Amino acid sequence: MKRASGILLPISSLPGPWGIGTLGEAARRFVDFLSAAGQTYWQILPIGPTGYGDSPYQSFSAFAANPYFIDPAQLVRDGLLTEEETRRDWGADPARVDYGALYQNRHAMLALAARRLPEDDPGFAAYRSAQSAWLEDYALFMALKEENGQQSWYHWPDPVRLRQPEALAQARKRLAGPVSYWQKVQYLFHRQWTALLDYAHQKGVQIIGDIPIYVSPDSSDIWASPELFQTDEDRRLTRVAGCPPDAFAADGQLWGNPLYDWPYHHKTGYAWWLRRLRHALTVYDVVRIDHFRGFESYFSIPAQDDTAKNGCWQPGPGMDLIGAIHKALPEARIIAEDLGYLTKEVKQLLEDSGYPGMKVLQFAFDRREAGDYLPHNYVANSVAYTGTHDNTTTAAWEGEAHPEDVVRARAYLHSVGEPLVDSFIRGAFASVSRIAIVPMQDWLGLGAWARMNVPSRPDGNWQWRMAETDASEALAQRIAALTRLYGRENA
Repeated sequence: MKRASGILLPISSLPGPWGIGTLGEAARRFVDFLSAAGQTYWQILPIGPTGYGDSPYQSFSAFAANPYFIDPAQLVRDGLLTEEETRRDWGADPARVDYGALYQNRHAMLALAARRLPEDDPGFAAYRSAQSAWLEDYALFMALKEENGQQSWYHWPDPVRLRQPEALAQARKRLAGPVSYWQKVQYLFHRQWTALLDYAHQKGVQIIGDIPIYVSPDSSDIWASPELFQTDEDRRLTRVAGCPPDAFAADGQLWGNPLYDWPYHHKTGYAWWLRRLRHALTVYDVVRIDHFRGFESYFSIPAQDDTAKNGCWQPGPGMDLIGAIHKALPEARIIAEDLGYLTKEVKQLLEDSGYPGMKVLQFAFDRREAGDYLPHNYVANSVAYTGTHDNTTTAAWEGEAHPEDVVRARAYLHSVGEPLVDSFIRGAFASVSRIAIVPMQDWLGLGAWARMNVPSRPDGNWQWRMAETDASEALAQRIAALTRLYGRENA
């Protein structure tokens, strides 16, 4: 990866009239903005169907995409919808995603388009065949979820929960219509995504995607392949993921995600992980793997516990998995999200993998910790960020951080006569890191109301959307000038 820069903006945060960002004209305008600003990368968040808490990191599938991102205007142009059929309640506030309104209205609209797409459409038939390894199970899973009142698959009747062949055959016949719907919306997303990706490449813009290390406990992945995870004979989870207790959380963090049965994955040559990454690399140009440290060791908590207190660290697959990835996917470009509790073993794994890790300036000035995130400690094989989707905005950080940390930041960045957020951006761009990524909220200088996610908050996240006028020509020129100054321009 050559010296370059990019902007972090989730697809959901794009502007437009559809209640959430889509793959239509607003996405292309943002690509135009990135190109005019001299940016090489558009980093997004996971694009999977959102589940619990509307989080893109708790998806119903590790392979599927979110139907909410399908652009209704394009469906009208394709002759699958009328303009009248797109006029629904998508939420009252254009600056926030109203997931409730989307849930109530989006699928009813998409169902009209799906019914008008012929079953024997050549593109759909080819897509269904190419993606059959995951698409068939995912579509049946979603149809069964709907049939069972959206309950988690753990609460379904045993014949389908345990995937008894006769019960599955009956379900496929009984739910043929819904199964077809869930397959078709994945195809419609794929068709629009491929067109957008081609457009971005024509403009010299590449997409950095994001895949969570863990799957959701309520996902087609574990329902279809429980052998991949730490489960008992009844297909119930035995251990789940989380974080140990610390000064910020006395009980630790109980995420509840299924943990992988790594010995089983080793026996298969990590076939599922290679399939997952191979799929992701057809969707994105670069893949960021969330919680990379879990490959070195992971925190394992008894599934029946209510807190993380009784958890323990267990060894991960380490270079055994990384070596399999290198061998099978030698051209893969991967970014390792190496934030959190980093031991010398985690740092060694990152170095041995060859993947660039992440450097976050908001972590650099904490008076209580050594300055591993100070730019003078960066290495070239890294990605510098002002902040991430889990941080507050940098403008808000100035008001929320300890005053001593702010004083230290201003002194270190020689922040005189400009907003501190601009100094953070300058620090990331000036760093030796080959790639610098700035959240769109920081380029706009927005406050805490534009924060994407508060990790400890169960709801109210993932809602911020930018305004139609935010990606202005003046901002593009400002970004381009700074990009040229620090040798990161898109050639």
